[in-house]
Amino acid sequence: MEDLAEQQMMGYDRAITLFSPDGRLLQVEYAKKTVKQGSSAIGIVASDGVVLVTDKRIFDTLIVPNSVEKIFKIDDHMGATAAGIISDARVLIERAQLKAQQYRVTYDSPIETSLVVKDLCSLMQVCTQSGGLRPFGVSLLVIGVDEDGPKLYETDPAGIFFRYKATAIGEGESVIEEILHKEYSDNMNIKQAINLGIRALAKAADHGFNADRLDCAYITTKDKNLVVMSKEEVEDAFKQATAKH
Repeated sequence: MEDLAEQQMMGYDRAITLFSPDGRLLQVEYAKKTVKQGSSAIGIVASDGVVLVTDKRIFDTLIVPNSVEKIFKIDDHMGATAAGIISDARVLIERAQLKAQQYRVTYDSPIETSLVVKDLCSLMQVCTQSGGLRPFGVSLLVIGVDEDGPKLYETDPAGIFFRYKATAIGEGESVIEEILHKEYSDNMNIKQAINLGIRALAKAADHGFNADRLDCAYITTKDKNLVVMSKEEVEDAFKQATAKH
């Protein structure tokens, strides 16, 4: 009987357009599992901006750490990171970059972060209901500073998105979110937010975690420009974050 049930369920996970008898789209759920196996990434809204802290998860000592890109620039005032299949993320990021450029040329002003996120999620949603396609196996954290302040959004393979004060994606999501719930404060500044993000990543990662695996970026509400921290800045931030704990 169990084998028969498994065979029946297998039929429903071979096409994205088929709902299982209990109302699930199995291919979408598999895509979400792919995200949970990806390297961890954290987004935190601070009192004076918004930050991204990510784990590049480099295990091969022959790989040049600086060649691994986990933080992407969408526009001057907007950036993103991802967990899951990074090649899928690259396609979405390039679409977001094009959307931002077109908006700037058309209206001579920066695009709102929410418009970019909605456009990406509309594409991701189409891939959950169209035959011959598969869902994007990636979740994004998109940060930006608009006229009304800093923004942080999380997307998932189903095309759903939410705005957060702080959130995490990837393999360490549950551990990191527990730390964020305990230690996040609306009053923390960018430096404190980066410190919290590094400490949370270090706790969620394996024992080999070090500064070479980190990528950090931030956007201040004053300058509204994405700044990807240099290797030296990341190393200093890592030492400060891990020295007290």
